[in-house]
Amino acid sequence: MIKPTDSELEILNILWAKGPSTVRDVHEVLEKSKDAGYTTTLKLMQIMHEKELLKRDETNKSHVYTANVSQEQTQGQLVKRMIDNVFNGSASQLVMQALGNHKPNKEELDEIKKYLEDMESKK
Repeated sequence: MIKPTDSELEILNILWAKGPSTVRDVHEVLEKSKDAGYTTTLKLMQIMHEKELLKRDETNKSHVYTANVSQEQTQGQLVKRMIDNVFNGSASQLVMQALGNHKPNKEELDEIKKYLEDMESKK
């Protein structure tokens, strides 16, 4: 799989959240958080289509784009790469660093505990 750039990941996150969208739809979301030109968004989405990160429906005047990669698969591959490259293959170091830098709320802690219990019971 091709590793998306930070800008490509921003667009993928928008499409995962919104579903099929035009360039204008994506650009309006991007504009809220960064100074991005419409033509830049258009060109980036065209490149992502060429890289097969996006699918494009050309049946209407305004092309509609959808993510061609799943959020779960992309996150999994990015996390695996991070564990291998940044944490020398140690998932526990990644988890401890993440929990040390982000204070989880009670619901998140409960979810983490349940996940660990499920993993234990599967062994």
